[in-house]
Amino acid sequence: MLTLPPFQFHSPKSVAEALTLLEAHGAKAKLHAGGTDLVPNMKHRLFTPEHVIGLRDVAELHRIGERDGALAIGSMVTLADLARDERVRAIFPSLSSAAAQVAGPQLREMGTLGGNLALDTRCVYYNQTYFWRKALGYCLKKDGTVCHVVKGGQKCVAAASNDTAPVLLSLGATVRLQSPRGSRELPLDQFYVADGIRNTVLEPDELITEVRVLLPQGRLVTGYQKLRLRASIDYPALTVAVAAWLEKDGTAQWIRMVISALGARPHAVKRIEHLFGKPLDAAAIDELGQAAYKQCHPLTNINVDPGWRRLMIPVFVRRAWQQALAPGPQ
Repeated sequence: MLTLPPFQFHSPKSVAEALTLLEAHGAKAKLHAGGTDLVPNMKHRLFTPEHVIGLRDVAELHRIGERDGALAIGSMVTLADLARDERVRAIFPSLSSAAAQVAGPQLREMGTLGGNLALDTRCVYYNQTYFWRKALGYCLKKDGTVCHVVKGGQKCVAAASNDTAPVLLSLGATVRLQSPRGSRELPLDQFYVADGIRNTVLEPDELITEVRVLLPQGRLVTGYQKLRLRASIDYPALTVAVAAWLEKDGTAQWIRMVISALGARPHAVKRIEHLFGKPLDAAAIDELGQAAYKQCHPLTNINVDPGWRRLMIPVFVRRAWQQALAPGPQ
């Protein structure tokens, strides 16, 4: 049986109190949102914090509301509540869909938006017991000196597996971070970096307090598709999030498409601007699928064949756009 290492648990009642604890304990502390990722990782001895700071009692982080032309979502809103929220379902259905597909229902009742955005990267060589990793000689991400995914690898390529991140990137979301030094707000695409060891710019004394998504002023269409071996619970082998602003004549003012679960950070598909101002028809969707296929190259960082994952990219791009453009509720 896997047991937890010893630690002291703290339950602050405000963001200010949580930040004081983070400042006091520094690298010896870990934040606990829902705990659905942190607790298993602690049992595997991937993290052994001396202090765990729980955020469940910080009421200000549990809110969803409209403010200054945007939907503001607190970082402690659970994935289940995010999926159920009527405003999210009506305005940003891809976000509701992504939240509803994380793990199983019990974990969605505990897991939070902030925890999902800051989710640790995953790899077949990393997410193992201490005994397993020690027998292998460890890996670059934890205690070792080489990445086993790429021969002689000196850069960690553990994969991002957070469902909400690609959707929020496709929606142009921003994230607010707070620390004892103050607060900062940055576009979500600046929050992630291409490093499997630490794939966010989140500092050790910072916490995510809020995510903001501008409310659409025109016809916004969105879609989200997820590939996983067991459709009811597994981490993703591939995710596709799409969004477009359509004019009255059906042409796309802009198009965004984000592919994730392949590398350390979600990938925003580039060089598709020539499709702006044109109809999002079958030919355009096929072209978008091929653009994603050419730009994305899965690795053997999870237990799913990378060649098959790559072949599924245009298939799931097509499904995501079909979902986005389908009439009626998504």
